[in-house]
Amino acid sequence: MLSVRDRRDGPPAEGAAAGLQGFAVDKTFLSSVKGILLETELALTFVIFICFTASISAYMAAALLEFFITLAFLFLYATQYHLRLDRLNWPCLDFLRCVSAIIIFLVVSFAAVTSRDGAAIAAFVFGIILVSVFAYDAFKIYRTEMAPGTTQEDQQ
Repeated sequence: MLSVRDRRDGPPAEGAAAGLQGFAVDKTFLSSVKGILLETELALTFVIFICFTASISAYMAAALLEFFITLAFLFLYATQYHLRLDRLNWPCLDFLRCVSAIIIFLVVSFAAVTSRDGAAIAAFVFGIILVSVFAYDAFKIYRTEMAPGTTQEDQQ
């Protein structure tokens, strides 16, 4: 009787990560500008979540939701899994993620600073920094992937 091992075309893969080859992390992406932006957004969102948890728990859901959305995008881009889902317009989704995060964190940061609590003021400061990082990310996405390119005829 043939086993699953006999039906494989090649030799069996070695190591514990043999079953996870489809989710191999692209280390060059993590050190690229886009990877560093996503990692910075993830870290700042987590810091804001901690600040909101310490002061105003009503606003921590927005930071937690954006943390998970950014983590999902980082995972999809770092594993190159977004290339398998070719029916989705990934630059547009990423741009909308950035724009929605800008709006959410501007509103939540200014609402939190009214409490005059120390952790809420820290969340406001980190929120403004995070808004600027998201704005830069949205600008980079628009310029590199969404803006209509200039042709050589337009340059002359």
